[in-house]
Amino acid sequence: MEPFDVFPKLAKAPISAATEGFNYMLLENEPEMPEINTDKVCFVVTKSRELLAEDVGAKPDESNPSDDGFSVVLTDAGDRPARLELVEFIEGFDADELDALVALVWIGRGDFERDDWRAAVTLARERREGDTAKYLLGIPLLPNYLEDALSAFDRSCGSFEEREEPGI
Repeated sequence: MEPFDVFPKLAKAPISAATEGFNYMLLENEPEMPEINTDKVCFVVTKSRELLAEDVGAKPDESNPSDDGFSVVLTDAGDRPARLELVEFIEGFDADELDALVALVWIGRGDFERDDWRAAVTLARERREGDTAKYLLGIPLLPNYLEDALSAFDRSCGSFEEREEPGI
């Protein structure tokens, strides 16, 4: 299944065509990005970076992990716990958070602008079909897109990383 199979309508029509004729408006008193906590997005960024660090196609050998510097964690076998943890984390999101996460990815890769937040969330809600975690993990630059989107909203994962890695 291709990454866009979860959002089949998205693959068939450009974003601009999908939002044409709709007037989405952010209410004056409504906060930006209300549907998802920044720390949750940062956890997804951190874990998806771990998945990107794997040496794709490398196979574990029979050597002792302590003798080879634990390089097994960089092989296909090494990513399963991180991938499973990330999938379970995303599957724990409610529908609004899933829509917000997808909308952030779309903003981060340039399909929408920051000012189009409502339109992006609404479109993600309308097009959600199937496993959102699988769709997201099929996007090679997922952590970059999420960080770019957070940056567009004047947010970052800096404080999250400091809290998660004390003493470093």
